Amino acid sequence: MRRVAVLALAVALSACSMAPKYVRPAAPVPQSWPAGDAYLAQSEAALPSVSYRDIFRDGRLRSLVEQALANNRDLRIAAANIAAARAQVRVVRAQQFPGVDASAGASRDSGANSAPRESYSLSAGVAAFELDLFGRLASATAAERQRALATEAAARTVRLALVSDLANAWALHAADAELLGIAQDTAANARRSVTLNRAQLEGGVAPRTELRQAEQILATAEGDVAAQKTALAQDRNLIQLLVGAPFDAALLPMRLDEVTGSIATLPAGTSSEVLLRRPDVVEAEYQLRAANAEIGVARAELFPRISLTGLLGFASDALGSLFDSGAFHTTVGADASYAIFAGGGARANVAVSKAQRDAALATYEKAIQTAFREVADALARQGTIADELRAAAMNTTAATDTARLTEARYRGGVASSLDNLDAQRSAYSARRSEVATQLTAVQNRVALYRALGGDQATN
Repeated sequence: MRRVAVLALAVALSACSMAPKYVRPAAPVPQSWPAGDAYLAQSEAALPSVSYRDIFRDGRLRSLVEQALANNRDLRIAAANIAAARAQVRVVRAQQFPGVDASAGASRDSGANSAPRESYSLSAGVAAFELDLFGRLASATAAERQRALATEAAARTVRLALVSDLANAWALHAADAELLGIAQDTAANARRSVTLNRAQLEGGVAPRTELRQAEQILATAEGDVAAQKTALAQDRNLIQLLVGAPFDAALLPMRLDEVTGSIATLPAGTSSEVLLRRPDVVEAEYQLRAANAEIGVARAELFPRISLTGLLGFASDALGSLFDSGAFHTTVGADASYAIFAGGGARANVAVSKAQRDAALATYEKAIQTAFREVADALARQGTIADELRAAAMNTTAATDTARLTEARYRGGVASSLDNLDAQRSAYSARRSEVATQLTAVQNRVALYRALGGDQATN
């Protein structure tokens, strides 16, 4: 009973922890999102639990995302990091339990003037099992467990970035394909203008400057055609890298209007508390918890360490009598160690752990502030992008109609060649600008999805 009581007391004392009680810090950002001319009024509803399938509704993009989740190497690295972190928790936690060693031996001593002497032994025991009276090992285990959870949150950040980057690359391919078509149309029109201006120059009707200006438009369009072909190839290379394997080119969109209606806008709600579920913020908080636990480890180092040793076994000169009761023996011991003078190193280590906790706190707070800024930026863009789209569409319509009318007047001898060339340049620029604005609108939806933490549903 005495042994049981001592063991129970040791276990009770080992539950003690010298780490400060963790309290989640207040978020250093406003409670609600910014408001003003650049922002739309937000819904009172809380941010729902969503999957990427709820936001990205085109089956082609979903197929690419599913392939990426299965094949992407960054995700595989993240998964390996999680496995390593979980194993490390078990490594550290194992120090809280006694290790049992077993050994066996046999020897034969043959003297020159005496009969051979044999001896046999078999023993098992506990070597230097530390009683965790001040929670040093428990705090170390807690710190490692929090780091493992931070690693899992980091993996979710990698997943969120992968899905967002793939959606952006998918949309960019559509924009580049559309820009290629615009450049090819403009180059075809420019060739007709060059042919007409050359004929007029040879007939003495038009000066050489008009031909050169037409050739400039042609050269610009042909250069853009080459650049867009390169961009499309690079888009496919990027998507293949993100997917992690070859993919079917039929899954790629060729026009932005195929993309715009297939990507939904994730509602932000009114409270900035949703930022606390962003995986990078969650990761930073787990790192803060780990740093808090490390203070307990450092504080426990200020107190003595008490270790127990125990050995039981058998020893005999004859193998046949090795397990007789007379051959059984036990040894129990205890050891206490305490550094009387270490130049203040242990107390300095406590100061180090506190400073590291303060740094982790600042990192956590900055993660929240960065998240708030990213959401606010996305909301500001969301609040004005509709006006930009309307303006871009009006500009394209007006510029295209002006180019058509000016060309008709030019062919009728009413407008000059310079007027016609200027109208072509304006129409080309307006069409490219509208595509860029449409791409910005799509990327804004993806940015808001990413800034708000993306997937919160189990996929």
